[in-house]
Amino acid sequence: MIIDRDKWQEIFSTINKNKLRTFLTGFSVAWGIFMLIILLGSGRGLQNGVQHQFADDATNSLWVYQGLTSKPFKGTNAGRKIQFTNADYIRTTQLDKHIDHISGRYYVGSKTISYKNNYGSYSIHAVNPGNRYIENTDITKGRFLNRLDMQHFSKVMVIGDVVRKDLFKNGENPLGKYVKVGDISFKVIGVFKSAGGNGEMRKVYIPVSTAQRVFNGGNRLGQIMFTVGDATLNQTKQIEKELRTEFAKVHHFDPTDRRAIRISNNLDEYEKVMNLFLGIRIFIWIIGIGTIIAGIVGVSNIMMIVVKERTKEIGIRKALGATPKSIVGLILLESVVITSLAGYIGLMAGVGLLELVNKYMPPSDFFRNPEANLSIALTAMALLVIAGAIAGFIPAKKAASIKPIDALRDE
Repeated sequence: MIIDRDKWQEIFSTINKNKLRTFLTGFSVAWGIFMLIILLGSGRGLQNGVQHQFADDATNSLWVYQGLTSKPFKGTNAGRKIQFTNADYIRTTQLDKHIDHISGRYYVGSKTISYKNNYGSYSIHAVNPGNRYIENTDITKGRFLNRLDMQHFSKVMVIGDVVRKDLFKNGENPLGKYVKVGDISFKVIGVFKSAGGNGEMRKVYIPVSTAQRVFNGGNRLGQIMFTVGDATLNQTKQIEKELRTEFAKVHHFDPTDRRAIRISNNLDEYEKVMNLFLGIRIFIWIIGIGTIIAGIVGVSNIMMIVVKERTKEIGIRKALGATPKSIVGLILLESVVITSLAGYIGLMAGVGLLELVNKYMPPSDFFRNPEANLSIALTAMALLVIAGAIAGFIPAKKAASIKPIDALRDE
């Protein structure tokens, strides 16, 4: 491709002669792109924050909580407590082929855990081995609970990283060490980290079978949760329906009683949130494009003035043999240069501000890592080129239609 130096010199000469006008025209385009990038980056930051909250638990998980009946049913009064048992856990494992990882939970609560002279109060979660995948537990040392621990009622414990730091000072390896919960000794078999932060890492896990025996739980469970593999949202809702029907039959409550047991469908909640952010992104693009259109109108008006000012010059060009195509190309190129240059400045300013926020603003549970990825930048640049062409089209068409004789008469 041959670069026409004369054409480029002419464009920059025109821009240089009208610095203030060009600056004010370009500023509207730059501001539109700047706001688009900031809004999209902020939307991404909010989405990252929400996704981080979901990262602590598997998004394809269902959590079943026991509750109180709110309706009389077959001679029983409302207000009756539904109590889960180990039989409910076994029953749930057989409910649907999509259920892959499952855990019951017995509520132990917060207990004082000590090692030598170090101690603290931590939340004890009595669970099954499948809980590791339901709560996305990242084992950094040792292992998680297994089937043999459950069968042998083993007094073993998996501790959070915060618990490790509190109880085992100076980097002491906790694996194989015995800690005490009251007067009962538990062997530490693993250490975990969690995406949920320090609060989650103040937890410890022990086998639910051990907890039921040691803490007088009998066969009681407080909660059942499971993952559903690659099941679709509609399939998870069908599992919810089947589970509620089955539990209603066993525990004798009205299947339509939503308070007897409560089922939290993480996949349903996750898809609702992602659809919400999709709507937010669409809304942001509408606002951003609307702002850019306002800039385009400004550029188009300026190019109309440029054409008006250069009417005689354009007439002379055409009288000397310049084709309408070359006139259109000159005006379009000047319009594209102004919008692209201004837009690029706005783009870089927006990306730069997001980088500063990302670097110096500490991440929170609701806003973290605002960013404008490569695809957004490329889309914005393509939008700039198209915007420049649109802004210059009408003035260019008008310039191409000028007749030399009329142009030479223009004052």
